[in-house]
Parts: sequence; C-alpha cells; structure tokens
Amino acid sequence: MNNSAVSSLEKWFLGKIYDSLGKPPIRLVLGSEGDIPRHIDKPVATVSISGHRTLAKLVFYPEIGFGDGYADGSIRVNGDLVRTLEIVLRSMKRARGSGWASRMMSRWLDFIQENTLRGSARNIHHHYDLSNDFYKLWLDRQMVYTCAYFPTPSTPLEEAQIAKMDHVCRKIQLEAGERVVEAGCGWGALALHMAKYYGATVRAFNISKEQIAYGRERAKLEGLSHKVEFIEDDYRNISGEYDAFVSVGMVEHVGAKHYKELGRVIHRSIGNAGRGLLHFIGRTQQRPFSPWIRKRIFPGAHVPGLREVADILEPSDFSVLDVENLQFHYAKTLEHWLARYEKASDRVTEMFGPEFLRAWRLYLAGSIAAFRVGNLQLFQIVFAGTDCQKIPWTRAHLYEDELPAKKGSKWIHAMS
Repeated sequence: MNNSAVSSLEKWFLGKIYDSLGKPPIRLVLGSEGDIPRHIDKPVATVSISGHRTLAKLVFYPEIGFGDGYADGSIRVNGDLVRTLEIVLRSMKRARGSGWASRMMSRWLDFIQENTLRGSARNIHHHYDLSNDFYKLWLDRQMVYTCAYFPTPSTPLEEAQIAKMDHVCRKIQLEAGERVVEAGCGWGALALHMAKYYGATVRAFNISKEQIAYGRERAKLEGLSHKVEFIEDDYRNISGEYDAFVSVGMVEHVGAKHYKELGRVIHRSIGNAGRGLLHFIGRTQQRPFSPWIRKRIFPGAHVPGLREVADILEPSDFSVLDVENLQFHYAKTLEHWLARYEKASDRVTEMFGPEFLRAWRLYLAGSIAAFRVGNLQLFQIVFAGTDCQKIPWTRAHLYEDELPAKKGSKWIHAMS
C-alpha cells in the first residue's frame, strides 16, 4: 500500500472517530496531515494525534485509546481540557453510540478485578496507598477524598468539607453517646468529626494501610483514640452492634455482586432499630463505568444506578427516608482538587513521572465534565430499620443555623 493510500485510510479512520463523537466543535489533527473537520473556523479545541497505534486504539477502543494516548503524550489537547471533555460528552449523548467496546472491556475488568476479599485489598492498595504525601498536595487539610457540601458556591473547600461532615451527622441525627460504625473511612476525618463534635463512639473500618495509619496518628494527636477505633479490615468483617451505619464513598468499591452481602452486614450491625447513610457516586441509568478509569485509576470500581442500590437495602426491609443528589457539589469539589493538583504538578512529576501526571489530570478533568453533564451523580441515601425511633418529621434539623463543628482544629496545624 503506497503512502497516499495509507494517508487516505488514516483520514477515513479520523472521520469515523469524529462521527462517533457526535461531531462536536473540536478539530482532530493527525500528525502533519489535514484535519477533521475543515469547516470549523473557531474550534473549542484542537486534538492532535500522533502514531498509527494511537489511531488504531481510538478506532477500536475509543475511551481506552484516548486515555492512554493522552497519558503517554501521543494525544495532545490544545484548549481547555475540562471544557473540551464536557463538550464531547454532551455530543456523545446525542450521538448515542452502541458502546460495544466499553461493554466488552467492562466484562473483562469485572473478571480480573473482582472485589473478593483479596481482590478488594489489591484494588484499594492500587489507588489509596500511592502515598499520603501525594494526596496532601491537592486535598483539603483534613484529607477528605469525597464530595464536599457547599452552602454557597463560593464556600472554600476546607469549610465545604466540614459542612459535608456536619450534613452527614445531621442526616442521621447523631447524638452524644451513640455508637457508629463507618465502612471505608478514608483518612479518618468523618470518624473523628463524629466523635469530637457529636460525642459519638466510632469504629472505622478500612483496608488501606496508609489511610488507617494516618487516621490513628491523627486520633492520637487529637486525644480521641479512646473514642475512635481505626480497624484495618474489610467491611465484610464488621462485628458488633451499633446505633448507626455510615459509608461515605465506599459503595463504588463494593461491586454490584456484593450489594446483598453489604446489606446483610448493615443489618447485622444496626438490626431493625438503627439507621444509616450511604454516600456514593451513582448514575441515572445502569451502564458500564469508564473502562479507562477502571484500568488506570480505580480498579474494581462500579458506579450504580439507584435501582441497583436497592439490593443493599430492600432484603433487610430498610426504609429509605431521604435521597439527595449532590451532583453539582461534586463538580465544584473536583474543580478545587484539579486547581490544587495543577499547582502541585511539578512535585507530582517528581514523585511519579509525566505519564502519571497526565493520567490523573485526565481523571480529575474528566470527572468534572461527567458531573457537569450528568453522566455521574452523587447520591446520599438515609435509611432506617423498621423499629427505628429516630425518623424525623421534617428536614428542618438539616438546616439549623448553629453548627457544632468549629473551624481550624488544632490537629490541622499538628499534621501540616
């Protein structure tokens, strides 16, 4: 095949890729050749593609091809990355492609990333045990790696994360002396918040060694080791009886096959008289989660539709008391994270290299775009057992003026 024929074939592939994206107002450029489409005078962005392998991956596995290509530098975006991804996602919604490649890749990832006891430990270690120093570069001072709650759009991230923790505590009407179990506690901010400002006794389970060590150190500095016990173990091994069950950002790591198992753990923990809250990334419709994010960033992740989450609660006859969607709060949270990440880009490159830097930039930017366009949602579900005596009459308790949490805890300076 002569060079002109190869060039023509490549341009044909480029056109097919552009059509599959729903013909967004961006320009695709292949090497030094002509671009697709030619009629856009002021494209939102120009995406440059180099290499036959990159082009082939884009044709057969579009999302994997783009993600890997952006990370290794064979794909470059000249323009605002978040805005570009947002426009493409909106355009793809209109195009309504079959997504067969994503479904095939998702089935394979389901198999190799199964959330068994051993598999979950491996998956969590891949993401959360990168190093605490890495996450300190771009999270808030309390290391809260979940959606914040912004009373106003201009609320600073530090305050918004405190507001989120208060929002959670108010939703379950937490009182002094109550026993709480938290499944998937991150670096421990919420567990310590519940103990310090609400007087609860908390047992927090997590299988990330780095996070558990950090939580224990912070509890010691705060003088809360007698109120909060950090346990390095899987949620399936939770034991004891509690007044409330809380999970913030863990449902995504459970996997739909294990939802009924999680439900049994919750019922075993709080019985028919307790109540709880699930905070998780979700979808409006059940479909595969991003195969590139599962492959490169979050192995074992599954983002459920609300219908799937019913498998956690319905078998134990739990009543759903409240469902809130904080979709745009998560977009705002991610905007803060990405801005901080970019400021720390030199340090991230020193720690992990340029390919890692670009991969995580794409993960954060793509997540912002997905929440903005509605591909991702953030749900908080409050539920209670059939004998629970703490079911609120109204939502007034969520919006009282005075908050128990105070800004600027001493530990912040101690851990800095």
